[in-house]
Amino acid sequence: MLIPININNSIQVNDLDIEILQFKNLGLKEEHIEEFLRKNIEIIIDDETLLVIGRQVRNVEKGRSDLTAIDEDGNLVLIEIKRDIDDIKMRKEPFEFQAIRYAASYAKIQDVDEAVEKIFAPYILKYNDEFELGELTPEEKGKRILNEFLEKNNALKTFNRKQRIILVASGFDAQTLSAVAWLIENGVDINCIEISPIKIGEQILLQSNQILPLQKLDDYYVEIEDKKVATSGQSKITRKYLPRMNKLFEWGIIKAGDMVEIKNYPNSEAAVIDTQKVKYKNEVMLFNRWGEKVTKWSSLNIYEWTILKESNRTLHKLRVDKMEELQNEKLD
Repeated sequence: MLIPININNSIQVNDLDIEILQFKNLGLKEEHIEEFLRKNIEIIIDDETLLVIGRQVRNVEKGRSDLTAIDEDGNLVLIEIKRDIDDIKMRKEPFEFQAIRYAASYAKIQDVDEAVEKIFAPYILKYNDEFELGELTPEEKGKRILNEFLEKNNALKTFNRKQRIILVASGFDAQTLSAVAWLIENGVDINCIEISPIKIGEQILLQSNQILPLQKLDDYYVEIEDKKVATSGQSKITRKYLPRMNKLFEWGIIKAGDMVEIKNYPNSEAAVIDTQKVKYKNEVMLFNRWGEKVTKWSSLNIYEWTILKESNRTLHKLRVDKMEELQNEKLD
C-alpha cells in the first residue's frame, strides 16, 4: 500500500488521490511496454546480470517471442509480455503455454554461433545504431559480445543448459497463476512479474513486483553453521535477499567520493555520488547505467561487479563480510 504523506515535524496523511491503472487506460499498447523493457530490463529482474539478444524472434511455426535474453549462467531467458489482465483472459492460447512453446524451440539451440545467427545478429541489425559495428558484420559483433558476456560470467560451458521464462503484465488472472504455480512446483524456471502503472496526484509511477515464485521466510534468514562441524566457526550467510546500497552507506562500507570500478574492465573507474549515482567520464548516471555503459550488457548485478578500489573487493563480498561480522557479534 502506498500512502502519500507530508512531513513537517510530524507525519501527516496527504490527501492526494492514488489510482492503480491499467496500461490500456494510458493508451499504451503491448509494443510500448516491450520497447520500454528492452531498454530497461533491470525493472523486472532482481540483482541479475542479463544481456538482451532478441526481440520478436520467429520460430518455424511463425510464433514470435517478445524478448530474448541470456542470463549470467548462460541460460536463454524468454520474456513474454501482455499488457493487462483482460488481454490475458481474451487469449485463445494460455499465456504460459505460449511461453513454454517458445522455450521448447530455444532448447534446440546448440551453441553460441547458432544463437547469434538465429537471434542476436538480426537484433543487432535492427538496432544497429545502438551497437558500434565499425567494420564488423552483425554476426561478428554478436559473437564477440555474447562470447565475452559468457566468458566473464564463467558460463561458456553452461550455455543454454536450461531455459527460463518470465511472464510480465500489469495483472494476472487466477488461471494463469495456478498454472505457473504448478509448473514451478514441477521444476520449471518461470516467474510472474507485475508492472503496474500507478497515478499519484498528477504523477504516474511504475511499480514492479514479483508475484511468483513466492518469497519464503527462510530466504531472509542468516543460517548459522554448527560449530561442532564448522572449520572456521564463522556464520554462513545464506540469505537470498541481501542488503542494498542504502544499507551499505549506513554501514560505512561505501560513501560519497569513493572510487569504484567494474570487475575485469580497465578504465571503468567512477566516483560515487550517492546511493544511486556515480560520476563516470564527467557524466553523472545511475549505478546500473554505469555498469551497462562499461560492459555493453543490458543489465548487471552491480553488487557482484562493482569493486571498491580502496579495498579491492566487490560490494557483494564487503556486504557479506559485514553480515558475518554482525552475526558473530551476536554470538559472542
